[in-house]
Amino acid sequence: MIRLTTTGLDIAYEKRKIVEDLNIAIPQGKITALVGSNGSGKSTILKTLARIMSPSSGSVLLDGKSIHKQSTKEVAKQLAILPQNPTSPDGLTVTELVSYGRFPYQKGFGSMSKEDRRVVNWALEATAMTEFAERPVDQLSGGQRQRAWIAMTLTQETDIMFLDEPTTFLDMAHQLEVLQLLHKLNGEAGRTIVMVVHDLNHASRYADHMIAIKKGRVAGEGSPTEVMTPDILREVFGIEADVVPDPRTGVPLCLPFALAPQQAAEDAGKKSLAAVGA
Repeated sequence: MIRLTTTGLDIAYEKRKIVEDLNIAIPQGKITALVGSNGSGKSTILKTLARIMSPSSGSVLLDGKSIHKQSTKEVAKQLAILPQNPTSPDGLTVTELVSYGRFPYQKGFGSMSKEDRRVVNWALEATAMTEFAERPVDQLSGGQRQRAWIAMTLTQETDIMFLDEPTTFLDMAHQLEVLQLLHKLNGEAGRTIVMVVHDLNHASRYADHMIAIKKGRVAGEGSPTEVMTPDILREVFGIEADVVPDPRTGVPLCLPFALAPQQAAEDAGKKSLAAVGA
């Protein structure tokens, strides 16, 4: 079942077109990973899907209706987004941060209702952050901070969650901590999760659906097995790679061993120009 789609989506910064004629469908109740090289348009697409950016043409449709024509508060009850490297004011506690997610449901002066407090406590428990509830966010480890921000998105009680590179700058243990949490939330609560993922093997392991982006266009879309192929990896990332099954899960793993010929030639050309400039 599909709730979120794009039709003929063009996205531009000023007059420079970043994404052109994008037509994708996000499977409901699944984890979708957007992958691609730096500057390919992944984060731009995510922000437009989440209504942070507006397209220059085309539509993002939620249940057949354009999200850019709906009110901010109504969209916030349906979509939650965790941007890359979010920051909070100094001294803000975990509970205070997580409570911000209840804003779309509050009336009047924004006082917390009994239901708001129940949802906040549930989100803290779901992310294993209850014991840190009164601790300032800026005193947490990287993985704990990310879990706190995920708890805030959970309190919005949306069916769809967007995350922009949720494991950036985290060490391997904290990366796994965050990805396993998202996998658990998807499995137990049926949340639709769309995330930009830098690590291809993480995308393959934790996502049900992958969309490979090259220069603002879809270069491959489908299951990890359909997208993690030597041809698509060569086209999208400019690498030569072996693709082998994970011995534990059977999902495809990318083992890069060289730059693709075209990419190697481009890199050599850049080095030559730099040498001439020097």
